[in-house]
Amino acid sequence: MTDLAWILATVTGKGLLDRATSYKDKTARGIVPSVGLYTYPVLMAADILIYRADLVPVGKDQTQHVEMTQDMATHFNNTYACEVLKRPEAKLNEAPIVPGLDGQKMSKSYGNAIDIFDEPAAAKKRIMSIKTDSSGVEAVKNPDECSVYAMYKPLATADEAAALAARYRAGGMGYGDAKKALVEVFERTFAPARERRRELVARPDDVEDILASGGRRAREVAAGILADVRRACGIEVSRGR
Repeated sequence: MTDLAWILATVTGKGLLDRATSYKDKTARGIVPSVGLYTYPVLMAADILIYRADLVPVGKDQTQHVEMTQDMATHFNNTYACEVLKRPEAKLNEAPIVPGLDGQKMSKSYGNAIDIFDEPAAAKKRIMSIKTDSSGVEAVKNPDECSVYAMYKPLATADEAAALAARYRAGGMGYGDAKKALVEVFERTFAPARERRRELVARPDDVEDILASGGRRAREVAAGILADVRRACGIEVSRGR
């Protein structure tokens, strides 16, 4: 993958990387810029293109990275008059952005995430700390402007989401009740995954075997595509006798 990242860097204009919103956002937050941070979109593109991915599941804030990947694939194919690299498309779900505890985008790097593998008490504590406005219990509330509801809706059934939205709009419900509803649906959704994780932690050898098998298959695919890329560039790899 690092080989492909370097090759992509040779056909990617600086102007494209200058427009990366993730880079601008991180430097605005005080992160010291580095070449690695600046060229990260190239590495991400290599990670996608080396497997000829058709669809890339991303959040709305990551669609620019997929668009940049599309540009890099096009630049490479045009430069070397080939169709070696496949143009991927972004795949968004019904909740393109999930807010965190503070209302910003949920991210571990922002410290505002709820770990899906947290024990129930820890998850509940974080959910009950979600930032809300100061509206009183009797006040009519807008579910579409509430982080609690934004987290609840993707996890609940359509009927559950509609029912909770109606309670928001009717008034007479405090945010504490909405948070308790989120606790319930969060536990229902992620308890099986938590249990499955416990089972896998108890079988480290099996996990290593699964990872090794997946790694072998991934390397086989990547090796074939990287060979196509090198041929398109005219790069011959010497094989020692």
